[in-house]
Amino acid sequence: MPTTAHRQTGSKRWTRAEAILLAVLGGVVFLDALDLSLVQVALPSIGSSLHLAEGQLQWIVSAYVLGYGGFLLFGGRSADVLGRRRVLVWGLVALIVASILGSLASDGTLLIAARFAKGVSAAFTAPAALSILTTSFREGHRRNRALGIYAAAAASGFIFGLVAGGLLTQLSWRYTFAVVVPVALLLLVATARVVRPDLEATDGRHRRLDVGGALSVTGGSLVFVHAIVEAPSAGWASLQTIGSFALTALLLTVFVVAERSVEQPLVRLGILRSAVLVRANAGAMLLFGCATGLNFITTLYLQDLLGWGPLRTGLYFMFSGLTTAAVGPWAGALITRIGATPIILAGAVATLAASAVFLEIGVSSNSEVIVASRLLAGVGFGLAYPALNMQALSRVRDDEQGLASGLVGSSFQIGGAIVLAITTATLLAHTPAHASAAQTLHGFQTAVGVTAVTAALFVLLAFAGLLSRRRNAFHARAEIEAPQADTIETEPLEQAA
Repeated sequence: MPTTAHRQTGSKRWTRAEAILLAVLGGVVFLDALDLSLVQVALPSIGSSLHLAEGQLQWIVSAYVLGYGGFLLFGGRSADVLGRRRVLVWGLVALIVASILGSLASDGTLLIAARFAKGVSAAFTAPAALSILTTSFREGHRRNRALGIYAAAAASGFIFGLVAGGLLTQLSWRYTFAVVVPVALLLLVATARVVRPDLEATDGRHRRLDVGGALSVTGGSLVFVHAIVEAPSAGWASLQTIGSFALTALLLTVFVVAERSVEQPLVRLGILRSAVLVRANAGAMLLFGCATGLNFITTLYLQDLLGWGPLRTGLYFMFSGLTTAAVGPWAGALITRIGATPIILAGAVATLAASAVFLEIGVSSNSEVIVASRLLAGVGFGLAYPALNMQALSRVRDDEQGLASGLVGSSFQIGGAIVLAITTATLLAHTPAHASAAQTLHGFQTAVGVTAVTAALFVLLAFAGLLSRRRNAFHARAEIEAPQADTIETEPLEQAA
């Protein structure tokens, strides 16, 4: 059931209600991206202030990912069952509280806990906002345009966060937490006024939240992400790592068994039979993994090796953010015309090129290489991010949009956690203590090699999707031309996907 005052018509122009709703939902994803990038530029300053090593700094990023990736499925399904507006409102309240705690943190442990809490809040706000959008705009051209604007809002938040983070860090890194509070308060008021309660969730008589499934899958996700993050330091073959993976497998087995037996499961397992949806989620893991790892290494390279300040670093990151903001809306229209799969492949190629170009960095500043890498990263993300979301949410029932949003969101975050952990471990392994500038440079280049391999896998996956799309189109034409032939069972043809 739509949450806007008016269902869209055939007109290409937004109604006033649609435009206001898009502004609010865009504001939510803007805030999520802003929150991420504000802290990214401040990492070296946080490490210096709280005496955190590079391996510990990883947890400032990973704690957020742990909370986000661990709770996304629960958050997405909660939006479907409890009401998307209600979940969005309470998620924003939690974000405000966590931001206040982060701005007051006096040691690394409390700061990491605040980042974890912010990740958990985003695990509820992100799928709620995205599912409100997808249920308010009918699948096809209008939804694609809306998702393109949604992606552009995320990029704009990332841009502003980098610049604002640089400016605020010049005063104190604590302001990068505090500035989120007034923005979240404004969005909280706007959400309460603009977004209507879900009609299906107002009585709550026919839908229940699968608590057992939520506990097992959330626990499994948390243990898995924690194991990935800790494995580089504990050792991939250590008892701790193997035990964590075994516990993950046990919890997920319990989850699958539970989902097959309950009347209203947290995750309808049949949704995973769609090859298009599975490919979209795998692509989300690879795209965000590459982006997270490359951004982390770029930040450390610019500030630790080249000695740049946070403001200058943020300004150079603007090249990727501005590119994504420009490409996102255009990508939505292009996807409507030629489909998401070719756009994902183009985005994957640009993402691979961004890491390949960055390998040309040196011990002294090379602005051309940095700008080229940032521009290519922006193009890749601007193309692939909305296209992957469209694929993951296409042909999904309205009452499962929150679930599908949670699935793809979990894939983005878990992919980021995995690749960031491997990238950080590679950097530490190839950068000895008291390393010279040349040794430090070698460590950065080797670490970026991890993101390049990740991007290459993304290209292969996208190419496989393109081949599958063409094969299915061929089979469909054959069935039309020879209706008397035996039916060939294939995955559904993509339209907007």
